[in-house]
Amino acid sequence: MNSSDFPILKEKIYNSDLVYLDNAATTQKPQVVIDAISYAYSHFNANVHRGVHHLSQLATKHHENARKKVGDFLGTDNPSEIIFTKGTTDSINLLAFSLGEEFIKTGDEIVVSALEHHSNIVPWQMLCKRKQARLKVIPLKTDLSIDIDAFKSLLTEKTKIVSIAHVSNVLGIINPIEEIIRIAHSRGILVCVDAAQSAPHLPINVKSIDCDFLAFSAHKIYGPTGVGVLYGKQELLSKIPPYQGGGEMISHVSFDHTTYNELPYKFEAGTPDFIGSFALAKALDYLQEIGVEKVKNHEAELIDYAQAELKKIEGVIIYALSLPKAGVISFNIKDQHPYDVGMLLDQQGVAVRTGHHCAEPLIDLLCVPGTIRLSVALYNSKEDIDKFVSALKKALLLLRK
Repeated sequence: MNSSDFPILKEKIYNSDLVYLDNAATTQKPQVVIDAISYAYSHFNANVHRGVHHLSQLATKHHENARKKVGDFLGTDNPSEIIFTKGTTDSINLLAFSLGEEFIKTGDEIVVSALEHHSNIVPWQMLCKRKQARLKVIPLKTDLSIDIDAFKSLLTEKTKIVSIAHVSNVLGIINPIEEIIRIAHSRGILVCVDAAQSAPHLPINVKSIDCDFLAFSAHKIYGPTGVGVLYGKQELLSKIPPYQGGGEMISHVSFDHTTYNELPYKFEAGTPDFIGSFALAKALDYLQEIGVEKVKNHEAELIDYAQAELKKIEGVIIYALSLPKAGVISFNIKDQHPYDVGMLLDQQGVAVRTGHHCAEPLIDLLCVPGTIRLSVALYNSKEDIDKFVSALKKALLLLRK
């Protein structure tokens, strides 16, 4: 793994080398992605689709090639099943509105887990309020894994949708997504997968796991901000109404009636971020040239190493220590506020995330004000972990005086 491909990692923070361990929030960008953004604006900045001039056709070609590349990355050969959005949050909001309009009625049920990010809770809450439906929550076992038996017991004939994270953004736990999908489908229930935290770390094949919908964000997988992906099975996307109205998503408009465009454009109102899609394609190329499996193994070694080093420090509490993880460790220090620890780490050039991580229900369940979250990416190394541990020990010396 070549950290020199990422210019920002050469930055000095308070005169210290940057150790960036906040990758679950956003990843840094390789030079090829930065160059792609500049190249796109310099060589084919023109609105996509329906333009007859050369630049428009070139922009359209790159945008649609990016859609195909995302489809290949996710394991579908049908580009119409790939919708570009602003990010995972936007994708789930789209689903909560469009699925809700078509499939949800009074008294129906939607199931999420106690591990979810706010973006996989609030849109469904809003749908439930709008449709007078009910939100049900899968509880966790004492080891903080999802209680599969409880999940089975939650499902009824009124359950229409299960929406669940593949990987917890707080704890890094890899949920048994294939088993959850299999159980839900055996009851005729649709499943949406929040892959924001799994797409950067694990191989994903939507056809193999048989999910109905899946969402992820470009900025968490070495791509630009403001770009996301929603995958959906074609037969389902064809049945649900569009989320927004405007240009691009229409076939014909009159003051009496509007007909919608074909997939995937029905869900892409307005000018798409064709610069961002081009840069996302370059990010996926970069990741796949290294190899997703190789990245997965490298990051797993870092997580194991970091947990082993943390366990040596007095007062450290590591959450979900025994469970398989992807890219993330959440921990606390006995009698220390996570914010204080995070601030002292920052002053030594070490970037971690502290707080509730947009998952307040889970933090409330843990009965803590927040956690300290260390999250790795392909450019991190054991040397980064050693610098983090050294900085943590120095911070604790100050806090424990």
